[in-house]
Amino acid sequence: MSKESEKQRWQRNFADLLQELRVAQTGVQILFAFLLTLPFSNGFTRTSEFQRDVYILALLSAAAATAMIISPVAFHRALFRQGRKPELVRFAHRMASAGLAFMLVAMVSAVLLIADFVLDTGIAVVLTVITGLWFLTFWVILPFARRNWGDDDIDDDDDDPVVLNGD
Repeated sequence: MSKESEKQRWQRNFADLLQELRVAQTGVQILFAFLLTLPFSNGFTRTSEFQRDVYILALLSAAAATAMIISPVAFHRALFRQGRKPELVRFAHRMASAGLAFMLVAMVSAVLLIADFVLDTGIAVVLTVITGLWFLTFWVILPFARRNWGDDDIDDDDDDPVVLNGD
């Protein structure tokens, strides 16, 4: 098989990023929808001021994650057929990374909110710290520990190059 061109590599990288964003978008949308409905449930009036503050943090983090994870689509629309795929891929990578960071804050905040509502605050904090470490382990520590700091595309050498038509 012939080596892919630089244009094909940028197209493949963008397609890979879009697939990753589809997975992340589903998760953040489910959490965001849950958080949007929470104040309208009967038990929400029993929340403490601390729990309401944590709720607002989780809600705003989920909103920020949603905006950042979806932003590459709007950016693509603005740059459509302008031959600026490298710029688009770099932007999408930054937004996906920031979106995942906000998603992490939203997830951990939601765990703290619910755990504090049903358990003692001390136990809720311990469970939340464990949850945060769990997410950090699988979302940050392990990926970066396994990352090859050489060629940016070294792990893609075994992938079949995909030629995407259009932009």
